[in-house]
Amino acid sequence: MSARPVNVGVVGLGFMGLTHINAYRKIEGVNVVAVCDAVRQPVNGVLGGIAGNVAGSDTVDLGPNCRAYTKIEDLLADGEVELVDLCVPTPLHVPQTLASLQAGKHVICEKPLARTSGESRKIVEAAAAARTFFMPAMCMRFWPGWAWLKQLKADGTYGQILTARFRRVSAPPGWSRDSYFKGGESGGALFDLHVHDTDFVQFLFGRPSAVFSTGVSRFSGATDHVVTQYVVPGGATVYSEGSWLMASGFAMSYTVMFERATIDYDSARGDNALQVLEEGKDPRVVVPEGPDGYVGELQHLIASIRSGTAPTIVTAQDGLSAVEICEAEEKSVATGQVVTL
Repeated sequence: MSARPVNVGVVGLGFMGLTHINAYRKIEGVNVVAVCDAVRQPVNGVLGGIAGNVAGSDTVDLGPNCRAYTKIEDLLADGEVELVDLCVPTPLHVPQTLASLQAGKHVICEKPLARTSGESRKIVEAAAAARTFFMPAMCMRFWPGWAWLKQLKADGTYGQILTARFRRVSAPPGWSRDSYFKGGESGGALFDLHVHDTDFVQFLFGRPSAVFSTGVSRFSGATDHVVTQYVVPGGATVYSEGSWLMASGFAMSYTVMFERATIDYDSARGDNALQVLEEGKDPRVVVPEGPDGYVGELQHLIASIRSGTAPTIVTAQDGLSAVEICEAEEKSVATGQVVTL
């Protein structure tokens, strides 16, 4: 594959924007040539770090040649920018994606695609009509341990999956609370955090046919803690938990029971996070190859741009489907009923 240069403009310079900038620096031939934020601006080319729930958003030196804008319209008018990376609050996803596609840019947009499925469909329709590529940033499809699990299931190494449990829990966001704590706009932890596991469930098993969820609202006015059981193709028992109610910290884990082995991941174990347990054998630690999911997702899109072939691991339609499932979960929390999809 050609490593021709790809020039990127990053919009939104909070925790995730800095995380993406750091990730681009690990991909050969990719240059962040412009950034945009209405409030945060580099000082002498340097952006200060922001605390987040994943390590890796240290202070970034953008260098003297990176242009800084306060309005996205100015960044979109920059002819050197080929790919626009949107790391902005959820209400801005639709208008900024549509404007970027209309300007002839490739686009990657942070999750969720939008707060509602109706708004999300606007992106799907615009992406289908565009000459450029659009990809939602569903990083868990690329995360070491998760991508490995997907391949393990596809290969049938340990037989069929019988049960699967996913867990992603965090303290409430310490950054951009003006956005996150407006649940009508952000969707609370259900749409902002738990959406990762909802999307991975559909990636691993196929789209669920129904969900049953219970939840708690504490900070945002939306669902800030959710537990969901999914009815999935193949009949495995599958459930997940997502939360902003932790007093501090962040943890993600899964336990997947195949017919002939249990795969257990717990971020709290550090280098020993991923273990394979087989009957009659000692637990075996597995260290999957590859970079983190942020680098992985960006590599996939960059490869698509260079080859002229649309992204396949995650699509705009996948992003819409994840929002539709989260909407069903939100409805189930509100009604106490099973909700079909």
